[in-house]
Amino acid sequence: MNINEKQTWHFKEDIYVEATGTAVGPYESNGPLTESFDKCYDNLYCGEDNWELAERKLMMDAISICLKKANKTEKEINVLLAGDLLNQNVTSNYVARQLKIPYLGTFSACATAMETVAIGASLISGGFSNRVIAATSSHNATAERQFRYPTEFGGQKPDTSTFTVTGAGALLLSKKPTSIKVTHATVGRVIDMGIKNPFNMGTAMVPAALDTIMTHLKDTGRSDSDYDLIVTGDLSIIGSKVLKELLREQGIKLRNNYQDCGVMIFSRDQPVFAGGSGCACPAVVTYGHLLKEMQLGKIRRMLVVATGALMSPTMMQQKESIPCVAHGVVFESEVIDP
Repeated sequence: MNINEKQTWHFKEDIYVEATGTAVGPYESNGPLTESFDKCYDNLYCGEDNWELAERKLMMDAISICLKKANKTEKEINVLLAGDLLNQNVTSNYVARQLKIPYLGTFSACATAMETVAIGASLISGGFSNRVIAATSSHNATAERQFRYPTEFGGQKPDTSTFTVTGAGALLLSKKPTSIKVTHATVGRVIDMGIKNPFNMGTAMVPAALDTIMTHLKDTGRSDSDYDLIVTGDLSIIGSKVLKELLREQGIKLRNNYQDCGVMIFSRDQPVFAGGSGCACPAVVTYGHLLKEMQLGKIRRMLVVATGALMSPTMMQQKESIPCVAHGVVFESEVIDP
């Protein structure tokens, strides 16, 4: 692995996406990307007794599907890298308890999806692991209960709010040749522009996304035109518009090669305010829809910049502002000889 300047890792060794698994809830199942997901549930309980158990089931589903696709067992995985939005990563912790795979818990809020991929690729590149699973999850009802108000309260929200995605995604990294490689990772800095409104996290995360994208392009010597797609995690309709304006000020005029996972996962007629958010948002869109687009040859090189708001209800009650981070990973497709 070569280190370019301070923040971007270039993986010289070939590190491949061997398999993926996704599981989603009812709103996601009824959205425009439903055909891209491996398992869909028609209610938030997912056949369980409570929402926390439902989220746990979603992550187990995603990992189990991923392992089945790769024809691997838990014993053949060196490390499970996983994180979620609940206090102390309890979804990931309890899933790891069941799987008994060596486990490293990670947290970058909604940026966890790409954080786990970046760390997993570095472990393989450094020779410390042969197979790594990166997994993350979120659940609309568990997030509402923890970060906002009791769901029974029925509090009204402004249009700037985002809708936490119910789902989980898992990705298996290894050196087994496939059509998709992980080639770079840019580790983001924590940036806080003083925004205190927890109902406008898309805008709060924009500066972190901007910083990571600009840093990645500078470190690699590339331009936005070198990518078929640059996609952010969950800036939503509002945040993604702000990002495009700020990039334009930096001389980067993204056109058809920019999208946001939070905008893609839901249709405009669904009651989801400004779009999707949550750890599962970039995970299920990337591991489900976008990597399938790469397999079909529609995308050859893609930069996924997952964005995360690193706040808690306690900090909001203490009138703190919202620190944010964005981690970027480059996926590239290549033709595999038969």
